Amino acid sequence: MTAKPPFLPRDRNWHPPAFAPAYNSSRLRSPRQALLSLPTTPSEEAGPVFGHSLIGQLDHDLLHNYATAGESAIGPRILVHGQVRDQSGRPLPHTLVEIWQANSGGRYRHQKESYIAALDANFGGCGRCLTDSEGHYRFITVQPGPYPWPNGPNSWRPAHIHFSLFGEAFAQRLITQMYFEGDPLIWECPIVTSIPQREAIESLIATLDLAETLPMDMIAWRFDITLRGRAQTWFENRAEGL
Repeated sequence: MTAKPPFLPRDRNWHPPAFAPAYNSSRLRSPRQALLSLPTTPSEEAGPVFGHSLIGQLDHDLLHNYATAGESAIGPRILVHGQVRDQSGRPLPHTLVEIWQANSGGRYRHQKESYIAALDANFGGCGRCLTDSEGHYRFITVQPGPYPWPNGPNSWRPAHIHFSLFGEAFAQRLITQMYFEGDPLIWECPIVTSIPQREAIESLIATLDLAETLPMDMIAWRFDITLRGRAQTWFENRAEGL
């Protein structure tokens, strides 16, 4: 059995400080005391094992997985795909990828949503899939809309899709957000600009992929994910990757 390569050192300047004054909620959420490191328990380190039998036929299809039979979610149809890789560029097969997002009007489906945009009765806003043998994932969905948020008098989140990736256990979960190439709101968002390096921000931006676009149907966006190392994708909850 081939030994795994050692983890590459990470650049601690890649990630934003916990306290970013322009991002107002960080004033309350950033720690005031020294951080503690808590050991994981055996139940956190053992399992789960995600199998294809746990994935529904429409779990990757946000156009239809919440829709009434014969109907579809409303909005520009898009394909989002990419490859999940380790720090050495090797594909990671059978990795659980989950996404959630606002609808095409910029509204989420949850009880505390305060934005006045309309709900889409045929759009639930979440999906999941397992990467294939070469680490590829694929979702079809609608283009999410931007939405206002109470960070300032006129603050807007750029259109984005939330991503969650699981490793070999529940304790190995990474969360990030994918943005869309060319969106000017990316560079106006204090959540995004709290990340100190432009290269790290660009790791969160999906690129238009005309080669995978389905003519007369849906635009394709490519978003590759690197879990560790100097070229890693920026993650919200764990700076060092899995």
